[in-house]
Amino acid sequence: MILSAGPSWNPIIDLQQMWSFPFMVNAFRAGTIVAVLAGVMGWFMVLRRQSFAGHTLSLIGFPGAAGAVLIGVAASYGYFAFCLAGALVIAALPRAGPGGYSEESAVTGTVQALALACGFLFVALYKGFLNSINALLFGNFLGISAGQVTLLGVVAALSLAALAVIGRPLAFASIDPEVAAARNVPVRALSVAFLVLLGAATAEASQITGTLLVFALLVMPAATAQALTARPGRALALTVTIGLVVTWLGLSVAYYTPFPVGFFVTSFAFAGYVAAQAVRHTRPRWRAASSEVSPMPTGIAR
Repeated sequence: MILSAGPSWNPIIDLQQMWSFPFMVNAFRAGTIVAVLAGVMGWFMVLRRQSFAGHTLSLIGFPGAAGAVLIGVAASYGYFAFCLAGALVIAALPRAGPGGYSEESAVTGTVQALALACGFLFVALYKGFLNSINALLFGNFLGISAGQVTLLGVVAALSLAALAVIGRPLAFASIDPEVAAARNVPVRALSVAFLVLLGAATAEASQITGTLLVFALLVMPAATAQALTARPGRALALTVTIGLVVTWLGLSVAYYTPFPVGFFVTSFAFAGYVAAQAVRHTRPRWRAASSEVSPMPTGIAR
């Protein structure tokens, strides 16, 4: 739905026009909350190489939300119930030993397949409008209520507070788990705690982006930031910044077009990732070219 003929040359007037609608205010508030939480959790997820687990949790949210709609309750409860339960299942998988990671991936994929099958069953049993199912899959930025914004804010605050407590040992265990275990860092407990927090973040982000586009905010900003810098603090801050920019930009562009917000958020995040990879691969060539240029001898008059 096009709400305006197009943006003006005055961004302040454009923002005032967009924020004169309560649903746009709620969309910006919810998008900001989700972008911050998803950025922080996504940075640790990419660092720990658990993107497949995050992808599985996002898909598990689909049958949870569809089942909640089927029984007549808010989809938010289904998102959180299934994502948190799925996180506990993945966390219970053994990871030690030579075949630990392959076993985890196999069981995670099995849980993912079962979750999708249950989602299709709930969709088949649901007799309402198909548009609500599309919102579960592809998100509904513009349908966020004030109550949902409050719920998202509470969950984000609790999740970020918990992550702040375990953040330093979690980063240590993520980078070198063997050395961390040798220094009595509770690697297993930290892994379980992080997966539960990731499940909460995935459930929250899925309500905005949908279960199929959740990686737009969970993976792409973190992958982009880590391609640009190896410093943890700078990469984390850059991840959150990228997530906020693509979310705000996607909402602003979608306001003037009939196309869905999730498409623009994902497209902008993908464009940023491609640009970061281009810079990453071009940077060594620049350094090599600059090193080949010999400095001008001193003492020579120009």
